[in-house]
Amino acid sequence: MGSLETQMATSQERDQDLLYLNSKLTDLEDRSRRDNIRLLGIPDNEEGTDIQAFLSSTLSKLTSLNFDPPLEFQRVHRVGPKRTDTTLRPVRSSPVYYATIRPG
Repeated sequence: MGSLETQMATSQERDQDLLYLNSKLTDLEDRSRRDNIRLLGIPDNEEGTDIQAFLSSTLSKLTSLNFDPPLEFQRVHRVGPKRTDTTLRPVRSSPVYYATIRPG
């Protein structure tokens, strides 16, 4: 019976470890998501070949703010597969840092 009890204890420890790691993973994913900026209503291919420059320029125009230094992004991409219908895919970005904003 000692072997069975040892296996049960080991199984319970692994279950606890799994719960802890799952909690940590959820926390890391949530922290990563909170930095995302999601833009809706931008037609596909509107950004041309440099989506980062397009996004920086668009945000400056939309907000009438000058960003000093210019905005930089860790990543910028469209969400989801290319669509054949008229549904627009959102643009998701994650800034490298948050710039000091000075009124234009």
